[in-house]
Amino acid sequence: MSRKVFLVGDGAVGSTFANDLLQNATVDELAICDVAKDRPVGDSMDLEDITPFMGQTNIHPAEYSDAKDADVCVITAGVPRKPGETRLDLVAKNVKILKSIVEPVVESGFKGVFVVSANPVDILTTLTQKLSGFPKSRVIGTGTSLDSMRLRVELAKKLNVPVARVNSMVLGEHGDTSFENFDESIVDGKPLRDYAEINDDVLSKIETDVRKKGGKIIANKGATFYGVAMMLTQIVSAILDNRSICLPLSAPINGEYGIKHDLYLGTPAVINGNGIEKVIETEISDAEKAKMINSADKMQEVLSGIEL
Repeated sequence: MSRKVFLVGDGAVGSTFANDLLQNATVDELAICDVAKDRPVGDSMDLEDITPFMGQTNIHPAEYSDAKDADVCVITAGVPRKPGETRLDLVAKNVKILKSIVEPVVESGFKGVFVVSANPVDILTTLTQKLSGFPKSRVIGTGTSLDSMRLRVELAKKLNVPVARVNSMVLGEHGDTSFENFDESIVDGKPLRDYAEINDDVLSKIETDVRKKGGKIIANKGATFYGVAMMLTQIVSAILDNRSICLPLSAPINGEYGIKHDLYLGTPAVINGNGIEKVIETEISDAEKAKMINSADKMQEVLSGIEL
């Protein structure tokens, strides 16, 4: 059975993802669509040059009609954040772009899984599901997966342990109302708060560093793309391989954490070939639950002001 990925958006994130995907997964066909028609032509030719090392893949520029037989549609297209801009500042610009993408993809006959990484990702993932009419399990956002990796990196540095031994997550919005599950975090088999080096001031600084890291990267090099591209690769390869993995993602909330809104938010979820297999209401403290509800409320305020 052919394994096909349809990529919309061939900017820094999209092209980095395409490169990562080809090096980490078996893909028979990669179709690249972008409003700048020359970019997918150049990228397809450039990416072809790594296939002798990675395996044969039909890589080509595409139109929306090419999405019809794809297993996954990855959406990275959108206006990127500028220095000093929040992810929520991008709503109006990127909702319009999203609508111009989702509608023709669905019209093509696409029956696969949508994976969204454009910002604000929780809002755009929620809207992708509403615009497409797809089952919620077949629409996924990258959510707080990148934030969680940044948190693990910071904790590993602070405690001088390998990052693979850090089990900690960022939950809620991929943005200013996100929060770290410090109360449940485990490092090298030991509760995070049991470490002598850890106190509330240290955790507050780590939280700030994690939240501001994206902005600092943008200020220095114009965009962030390596981390999110690798997260997309993990998600898409799990779908293609029908391999169950658990990540904190923009996942559909259905009463979890006491949230009453119908939206997507960063929480652990199991994904496989069918998309989202299970949304996990992870154990969090009462204080963290209040933060989760606050994050959902803020997202709903934004969603309520959007007309599709």
